[in-house]
Amino acid sequence: MRQYKTWSAFMMLLAWVMLSFNLQARNLPDFTDLVADNGDAVVNISTRNKSEQTPTSMLPPGLEIPEGSGIDDFFKKFFEGPNGMPPSPRESESLGSGFVLSDDGYILTNHHVIRDAEEIIVRFSDRTEMEAELLGSDERSDVALIKVDATGLKTVKLGDSNKLKVGEWVLAIGSPFGFDYSATAGIVSALGRSLPSDSYVPFIQTDVAINPGNSGGPLFNLKGEVIGINSQIYSRTGGFMGVSFAIPIDTVMNVVAQIKDQGYVSRGWLGVVIQDVTRELAESFGLNKPRGALVSRVVADSPAATAGFKAGDVILEFDGKDVEASSDLPPIVGRTMVGKEVDVKIMRDNKRQTLQVSIEELPEEEELASNSGKQGRFVDSRLSVEVADIKPAQRDKLGLETGGVIVMKVEKGPAINAGVRPGDVILSLNNVELNDAHQFIEVAKELPAGKPIPILIQRNGESQFLALKIAK
Repeated sequence: MRQYKTWSAFMMLLAWVMLSFNLQARNLPDFTDLVADNGDAVVNISTRNKSEQTPTSMLPPGLEIPEGSGIDDFFKKFFEGPNGMPPSPRESESLGSGFVLSDDGYILTNHHVIRDAEEIIVRFSDRTEMEAELLGSDERSDVALIKVDATGLKTVKLGDSNKLKVGEWVLAIGSPFGFDYSATAGIVSALGRSLPSDSYVPFIQTDVAINPGNSGGPLFNLKGEVIGINSQIYSRTGGFMGVSFAIPIDTVMNVVAQIKDQGYVSRGWLGVVIQDVTRELAESFGLNKPRGALVSRVVADSPAATAGFKAGDVILEFDGKDVEASSDLPPIVGRTMVGKEVDVKIMRDNKRQTLQVSIEELPEEEELASNSGKQGRFVDSRLSVEVADIKPAQRDKLGLETGGVIVMKVEKGPAINAGVRPGDVILSLNNVELNDAHQFIEVAKELPAGKPIPILIQRNGESQFLALKIAK
């Protein structure tokens, strides 16, 4: 009898568990209609471009060649062309996703998907392929607008990313690892994320499985509306680890409008270096809780300097918008119209006050670098090279008494195409002798495009000229 009762109790428990599972399954969203309605508006994007094969580009990610170790000379024998010249360009392809914005052929994707592309190929769900024209792209927001010559295309419906809530279900459609039209689902993990490389984008963080090839694809809410473009993942392996980031669609459409209207993207600039307010700092500044953006430095000749901002000011409100954390400020300032007079509420000397500032256009990266306070080391995005002043101890080793700048880092671009490498000393650029890194940036700004430019370098104690060319 006891055994019968035990068995009955077990069966009742099992039935309750199964009922709970069924009820839970009924509450899970069904994405089948969403995928069916929007799959045809998602496209696969491939590009072809010329790239240089260099010793460092052939190394596995995270592995670097120690300078002066002799290993770099070993690799050089295999990857350099005759007479030490750079190798010939090779064709490379990138693969990403995108989606149709309007039925007359406008398509959205990521900037990094089509970066440096000489040809952009769009493939639709019916396997139709079309060559696309790049209308404009913005590296800071990682948004690109392309167009194909077609009409009557299936389009997506846009939503409002400002209405998103943490915990909301979302779905991505894209081409991870080239597997076309793959759908993955998850929830919104956080909103307004600021990443070190993209402080002007308040990213949507999700746990949707995003992998290489998903970049540029749409992120949908349960209504079938696009609320973001999948852009980045956090990974230590190169694959999905549960943290993905999407660009909010309201940020995307602001970029699109500027590309259509003026062909480029401008952003508001305040000109302050900021940090978070900790509990201890909040107390010292007279705040009842940690909030706002603490100004640690005011950039010289910036709108903030003109308006009278000081280090130690805590920005609490900008143009009527609350600033709860330092990461809130850059996107707000970036979206502010250039030339607009705005009120900024701050805490200074334990007292609240309001400053008025006239917003200017965010300068190019090299201009910001020259004012960044990072003395003697600058990045020139036009040539894709980072240079630094030569220290006295280095001069003795290099056999240089005066002049020149040392190359710290070279990215894909004109400099690496010319054969410039980390560790080279640039003595002159376009026949202008260089005294320091700041002068290098100023000379680089004025370089003409479309024709060879002489650049004199010193490598391993010997001087040689290279021909550098900036694309029109």
